[in-house]
Amino acid sequence: MLTIPRNWREKPQRYMLKGGKCKDCGYTMYPARKVCPKCHSENIEIIDLPREGKILTYTVIYSAPEGFEDFSPYAVAIVELTNGARLMLQIVDTDFNNIEIGKKVSVVFRRLFVEGKAGIIIYGPKAIVED
Repeated sequence: MLTIPRNWREKPQRYMLKGGKCKDCGYTMYPARKVCPKCHSENIEIIDLPREGKILTYTVIYSAPEGFEDFSPYAVAIVELTNGARLMLQIVDTDFNNIEIGKKVSVVFRRLFVEGKAGIIIYGPKAIVED
């Protein structure tokens, strides 16, 4: 059985910031799911997510897990987009002293990692704190 490579399956959420919205209860999710986690409906539509939001909570990771040592230290936040969807994003291009709960952020796409022998570069969303 031939399967679509993961980087192509995940293209909508990794490269275009697409999410899902339940047509029954209005819950917005990222990434899109087949079943709404709030009301369990299967009536989900794919939507474009906004690229603006605010920090709900964050942490700075100094002791990174295996495979992420080169990035340490780095900040990770739960960001609520203007439409209510919540994403966990790395905060980049920002001094740690400038990160605060409630601060506005912009979502950008940056390199996440290089995969496999072919060296496929995988991109994904990250956040930048607005001044």
